[in-house]
Amino acid sequence: MRSVFYLLDSAPYGSEKALGLLNAAAASLGKMEVTVGLYGDGVYLALRGQDSKGLGVPNLAEILYAYGEMRVVAHEPSLAKRGLFCEGLIETVELADEEAFLKAVKESDCLILL
Repeated sequence: MRSVFYLLDSAPYGSEKALGLLNAAAASLGKMEVTVGLYGDGVYLALRGQDSKGLGVPNLAEILYAYGEMRVVAHEPSLAKRGLFCEGLIETVELADEEAFLKAVKESDCLILL
């Protein structure tokens, strides 16, 4: 396997799903090409300036900064539906319309949903 697409479709806080997905993606780096796809409520992970101290959990957006070689693609229709705009997103996040997002999924050797 040369590439893997990790799909996050739930909010980054409130469950272990996002943290688990990011840890798995980070562990895959160096072994294969890694893409994290943010879809649905998962796009909230792409917001710049998150403060998770009140929740008592790590700031998950900082993981995206720490692993710059991890490709992160946000589903633009999901962002628009939630009133999120590119000005408020982490700089390294790529925006993808429906067609480009599906193309990124299809081009990967493996799709992982946690």
